Amino acid sequence: MIDPVTLAILKGRLEQIADEMDATLYRSAFNPIIAEARDACHGLYHATTGDTLVQGASGLPIFVGAMAFAVKAVIDKVAREGGLVEADVFLFNDPYEGGTHLNDFRLVRPVFRKGRVFCWIASVGHWLDIGGNVPGGYNPKATESFQEGVRIPPVKLMQAGRMNQDILDILAANSRVATSNWGDLNGQLNALDLGQRRFEALLDEYGNDVVAEAFVAFSDRAEALMRAALRELPDGIYSFDDVLDNDGIVDVMLPIALDLTIEGDGAVLDFSRSAGPAQGPVNISYSTTIAACYVALKHVFTAVPANAGCLRPIRFVVPDGSLLGARAPRPVAGYTETILRLIGVIFGALAKADPSRATAAPFGTINALSLSGARGDGSRWVMFSFFGGGLGGNPDSDGLSHANNPISTATIPPVEILEAAYPVLFTQWALRANSAGMGRHRGGLGAVYEIEALVDTRVSLLGERGKVAPFGVAGGGQAGLNRFSWTQQGETLSPPMVSKITDVSLAAGERLRLETPGGGGWGDPAERSAEAAARDKRLGYVA
Repeated sequence: MIDPVTLAILKGRLEQIADEMDATLYRSAFNPIIAEARDACHGLYHATTGDTLVQGASGLPIFVGAMAFAVKAVIDKVAREGGLVEADVFLFNDPYEGGTHLNDFRLVRPVFRKGRVFCWIASVGHWLDIGGNVPGGYNPKATESFQEGVRIPPVKLMQAGRMNQDILDILAANSRVATSNWGDLNGQLNALDLGQRRFEALLDEYGNDVVAEAFVAFSDRAEALMRAALRELPDGIYSFDDVLDNDGIVDVMLPIALDLTIEGDGAVLDFSRSAGPAQGPVNISYSTTIAACYVALKHVFTAVPANAGCLRPIRFVVPDGSLLGARAPRPVAGYTETILRLIGVIFGALAKADPSRATAAPFGTINALSLSGARGDGSRWVMFSFFGGGLGGNPDSDGLSHANNPISTATIPPVEILEAAYPVLFTQWALRANSAGMGRHRGGLGAVYEIEALVDTRVSLLGERGKVAPFGVAGGGQAGLNRFSWTQQGETLSPPMVSKITDVSLAAGERLRLETPGGGGWGDPAERSAEAAARDKRLGYVA
């Protein structure tokens, strides 16, 4: 049996490998969403099941969870077709085969030892544009994935280390900003190269058998700790419901509902009462649903290691073909909005089971904003960005203001980078007063962003939380709603669908304005300390 000291050393060394892969891509990507916002991740995956073994600390957890299904898709392809050799690299973005949405490109490479696959290493990153009706891919009016971009099944980008130029040509022909994608692709390939070198050096140092035993021990420990955490919760069924504003096509709210059963050291997450398939782009695949549950559970049970073992005590009920179990070609570009609501209902249900672990709802939308147009020299540009808001209050503290959502460790792209890269001017970037839910520990504040177009610009937004505000828990209050508007020929307009709009045209000098929600409050607002309340007033957080 592997000793605890060696196990701890290997855990740190393996996580460092994933961290170095993350850093390699962040430093070399062309696209600010990867280079600055860190919308990417890397990890090591099981040779036969694809299960997550190791993930980096700075990559997006939602990607890590979904990648297990993506790697399994490659494993299944190899089982059917054969022909796997060293230095092969598979590329794909299929959201129904372990993907999320079409912008997220996955690269998967086998690591061979003694002629057999020892494990897989993988990279995923958000590419800026991959075709579709709307530059940037977030098409609020899509009714099928063909309107969101080009869909690539698992294909061999590299055969025995040799690049397949035909695939590169197809990718370049299907993007408005092919050079950006080319830079991101090479950054991902370089990350895989580095990861393989580092991992093979580790295997040479400790031996295949020791590292393989460590992988088993990591997963077993995660399972044991998750079971111990579940045993601390009272047995019972805990239900929680929330909604999406609409699907961008039909202005009807869509329920996301969870019935959580705790029984001993196991749990069942049953989403059967959630909406059926949506016409618009807020569907998510089964793999994305499981990945979102993984992220939510890790937020609550922070001591449990981040690998596939933590999901062994959990059973999932997700109706096939539903909003949370979408099949092709249901549109999925707005998957981020749905997984945020899904994470929220898990927080809400667990708050009923154990208020001491409860966290109020975060702002719950990335506000996927896409701006595009042509510069004076005729070159095309596409700016995609997501924006911050408030996180929910918790038993220990107020929520963070102007933070990112709990689906990731990504950062909000800096204003200086966005203004340098694109013909836009931010005329306001500030905290939004009165946007936080009140409580003994209030939620964090949302933000106000105002952007002036410096050239004629096309605008699309795929957001949420325009109708039902982020909820509080343990007696805490709701946060503010999401708001989007723009000026056009001196008139201020807002989306008919509240949080989703496409084909807005701004002339140079016209502006758009985004006011993001705060987080929900935790605990009775009357119990907030006088000192904290006075500070909120003094700093202008509340009126």
